[in-house]
Amino acid sequence: MAEFPTTARVVIIGGGVVGASCLYHLAKAGWSDCVLLEKNELTAGSTWHAAGNVPTFSTSWSVMNMQRYSTELYARLGGEVDYPMNYHQTGSIRLAHSRERMQEFGRARGMGKYQGMDLEILGLGDIRARYPFLETHDLVGALYDPNDGDIDPAQVTQALAKGARDMGATILRFTPATGVRRENGEWIVETEKGAIRCEYVVNAAGYYAQRVGEWFKPYGGRTVPMMVMSHQYLLSEEIPEIEAWTREAGHKLPLLRDVDVSYYLRQEKHGFNLGPYEPRCRAHWVDPSDPMPDDFSFQLWQEDIDRIEEIVTDAMERVPLLGTAGISKVINGPIPYAPDGMPLLGPMPGVPNAFEACVFTFGIAQGGGAGKVLAEWVTEGATEWDMWACDPRRYTNYTDHEYCVAKGMEVYGHEYAMHFPWHSWPAGRNRKLSPLHDRIKALGGVMGAYNGWERANWFAQPGDDTSEEATQTWDRAGPWESRIREECEAVREHCGVLDLPGFSRFKVQGPGADDWLRGLATGALPKVGRVGLVYFADERGRIVTEMSVTREAEDLFVLVTAATAQWHDREWLERHMPEGAGFTLDDWTDRMSTLIVTGPASRDLLRPLTDADLSLPWLSFQETAVAGRWAALLRVSFAGELGWEIHAENADIPAIYEAVLDAGAKPFGMWALNSLRIEKGYRAWKGDLSTDYSLLEGGLERFVKFDKPQNFPGKAALMAEKQRGVKKRFVTLIVAADAADAPYMSTLWHEGQIVGETTSGAWGYRVNASVALGMLRADLAVPGTKLEVEIYGERFPATVQPDAPLWDPANARLRA
Repeated sequence: MAEFPTTARVVIIGGGVVGASCLYHLAKAGWSDCVLLEKNELTAGSTWHAAGNVPTFSTSWSVMNMQRYSTELYARLGGEVDYPMNYHQTGSIRLAHSRERMQEFGRARGMGKYQGMDLEILGLGDIRARYPFLETHDLVGALYDPNDGDIDPAQVTQALAKGARDMGATILRFTPATGVRRENGEWIVETEKGAIRCEYVVNAAGYYAQRVGEWFKPYGGRTVPMMVMSHQYLLSEEIPEIEAWTREAGHKLPLLRDVDVSYYLRQEKHGFNLGPYEPRCRAHWVDPSDPMPDDFSFQLWQEDIDRIEEIVTDAMERVPLLGTAGISKVINGPIPYAPDGMPLLGPMPGVPNAFEACVFTFGIAQGGGAGKVLAEWVTEGATEWDMWACDPRRYTNYTDHEYCVAKGMEVYGHEYAMHFPWHSWPAGRNRKLSPLHDRIKALGGVMGAYNGWERANWFAQPGDDTSEEATQTWDRAGPWESRIREECEAVREHCGVLDLPGFSRFKVQGPGADDWLRGLATGALPKVGRVGLVYFADERGRIVTEMSVTREAEDLFVLVTAATAQWHDREWLERHMPEGAGFTLDDWTDRMSTLIVTGPASRDLLRPLTDADLSLPWLSFQETAVAGRWAALLRVSFAGELGWEIHAENADIPAIYEAVLDAGAKPFGMWALNSLRIEKGYRAWKGDLSTDYSLLEGGLERFVKFDKPQNFPGKAALMAEKQRGVKKRFVTLIVAADAADAPYMSTLWHEGQIVGETTSGAWGYRVNASVALGMLRADLAVPGTKLEVEIYGERFPATVQPDAPLWDPANARLRA
């Protein structure tokens, strides 16, 4: 027996497909001194009873990347590690019952083509040609994915484990981790067989990830935001017609998904595997009457066919052959869910040298890509693809148990739902409320959640349809459109006011704060009494984040960033703070709130409410009183008009808001603000600004000060890129769009070639045009270049605009 390892570079807790993939990819990166701990046998958790489907389909760019990589890896893995695997790339057919579903498929096809996958839209005749046992009379069309299929979960896990072992990594089965502690800057992972000292720890514990996560709370951690769902699938008896068809065709039937009914149907040997995602779903281990056992290895729950009866009946009508065979087995096992159904993959919030690779709802499909991403994060400190959609730091302190259960059940019950841009999911709401929440609702605010904060998306008037059903569209038109137009026009012609709770807000103060920030930012810092936009890059020169920085004194700065960036940006700052720093970093996010007051009449409107000097120039800061309450007044406007941000204590915000309303300002919402900012070419975080792009590609060279003496992160990479030239360049496009504007990651075409992607899009009500921001092949980023933008499967003409804002290009209104 091999000697128990007492040291390692990385310890991974959990031996499912994701944990094994993490170990394999770490070893592949040259980090062979790594240990995986599994309490039972490999695959003993969700991996053991997983159906093993391996789709590439996703409307998330990063998740599609992960899943595509998995299919590529699995296709070659058996040969690479000399381990036999049953991997069937049968292709799949996703059925559409509506125009809206076909639009979603069109978007996925465009994204897939950009990633090199040949996804195909099928007509009804094409569907029957590929799947002759299918009833198509009520369908609109389908999406065909040639790379989809299924794999044996145990075999792929064992293949990854063998590959890792062959490269020198260690796997300890039947070795439960029992706790962790931190000592002299290292982790000590306790097991029943001894302790292992290591640099990094990875929580890959599947549906036990929350229990493992509790061990890290004394070191700055939080409760892992997750819950556990009961997922059932049925295996039929063998069907002679399936056997005969397979023998004649020489391959299995494509995997079928009826996403509007919510199930998949897969050929299993010569029968079927039917997997429903039922609306009447069941959560487990959510209260004291149903406690999570200490060990649920290789166990299942009792079947509950009544829950899925309607879906089974529908599937039998869709594929009548299914109804000719009995059920041979029902699998009912635990599947972990995060509140949005996406995995937790990346740095463990608040904990040094700890990572999460857990809560994978589709672990087999995403496992290969997850290992690649985790290994990059650990060994290089950054990932090839921007992974914000899966980053554990996307959740902050509002994800209590009740929230996680409610959202997990909602996501499971709508697993195949379309995520329309105008729709807000109703479960788990009102976690963080503005001091004005009730007032905003009374004014007609139709709310959306932003890092748990409730903000008005638009303001409805009496008689407007605010039902959830009205939002089931990709198109621009809806009861909100005329209201957004009115709100934008009010900002353009007079003055609007936006309640903006939840801005992430950090106060940095004390000796050395200036030198530290100057060495971290890519550009210059503002002078005392001024506000500046500051960017931070990683070592590759890619965009980490954007913050507005107000300098209140020589060594006193207030940093404001996106609501969703709170834990991400705070961790970025804290990670770069020197030991023994003479300055402090404090999170003031929950202490204060913000109003945006903007429009050509904003100065006249504010003048009676304050003694502040409203003639101070753009990007100025002053402390003052507004409506008799203390406030910080910043002359900035994300809407691109004359305007101010009013930052005040939460208790003072209502009085200031009422005074601004009484003075004649019109409330406006987040959707109007999005339209206004796009017309100005202002970037949004994790859309236009992400680690997929460098600062130079993002058109942000004016925020990079190459001649300053500090070697800020990314300086060398940006200098090298400047010398050789960028491959892509940020552009603004006017699009001859039809009913819908370009969503994130719409494909750009030029003369039949894919040449870039949009990063955001909206209708511009001041310029009266559909506007898209995007990244384009550098040689085409010339004003006047004609392109096509693929919007939900259709291509529309677009023209590259000059490198200036579409609205008020000289910023005369902003500086008025």
